[in-house]
Amino acid sequence: NFDAEEFTDKSASDAVKAVSLKLSQGAKPGIGGVLPQGKISPEISRIRDVPMDEKCISPPYHREFSTPVELINFIATLRELSGGKPTGFKLCVTSRRDVLAICKAIREVGTAPDFIIVDGSEGGTGAAPVEYEDYVGMPLTQGLMTVHNALVGTGLRDKIRVGASGKVAEGSDVVRRLIQGADYVNSARAMMMALGCIQSLRCAENTCPVGVATQNPRLQRGLHVPTKTEHVYNYQRATVEEALRVMASMGVSSPSDLQPAMLRRNMSEGHSASYAELFDWLQPGQLLSQPSQAWLEDWQQADPHAFGYGNDAMEHDVSRH
Repeated sequence: NFDAEEFTDKSASDAVKAVSLKLSQGAKPGIGGVLPQGKISPEISRIRDVPMDEKCISPPYHREFSTPVELINFIATLRELSGGKPTGFKLCVTSRRDVLAICKAIREVGTAPDFIIVDGSEGGTGAAPVEYEDYVGMPLTQGLMTVHNALVGTGLRDKIRVGASGKVAEGSDVVRRLIQGADYVNSARAMMMALGCIQSLRCAENTCPVGVATQNPRLQRGLHVPTKTEHVYNYQRATVEEALRVMASMGVSSPSDLQPAMLRRNMSEGHSASYAELFDWLQPGQLLSQPSQAWLEDWQQADPHAFGYGNDAMEHDVSRH
């Protein structure tokens, strides 16, 4: 359960720069998390306020809200309790209708999250069911453009920053996601590899052989902090420089100059099309006045007071990709 007093105390730390509410993650949307008892160190126990003699289970839902309106109100509460620190949420998009319901809730409540992080279904972890990694949730391209266009179409885009995560590893990945609607990108997998991860898939077993995902002191000695710090720094710097070079080669001087027409998809041998041609990019406020036919049904059905499709629809956003 949420403890407002404890949250206020911990969020006041100078180390806390922002508050991100996790709704779901790309590797396993709809599933919570389990921290095995063997991985709970004294430090983790103290910070998370959990006992050390049993596993810690994070459920796949939050008791503090069950509707889009309640979600937006809770985010406003978190921002207030944290002293005004930037507050937002992270999700893997599984339903365009739910995204639109959240947008309607923002307009109804009158306050907005500072940011939304869109996690693609290609995001990974060594501790997720294969079925969820492969088949549940929208890939980042689809999820990101859904959120971006929903915010544009409801006149909210200038109020909310959009982050993107999911196999962002190279400078070209950064540029592609900026074109598709992101303001910034997050990288987890690539940063872990820069730190020394070899993808041994032992994250949940506390036996990571390179010391990255373990609380075992003996195995942690394999991670030489001074050396790995330099590796991570060099990777971050080189990736940003690479992204800037790509943008310079495209003839733009700022990320804000990037346009969907600059990104192309190969459709067949000898034929490609730009993202401006392939997708329905909404105009500011368009959903409020004249929704396009492609968005009309989801917009009409989106309910700021309820998540999901309801009993009248037998469809699920399970995608093969």
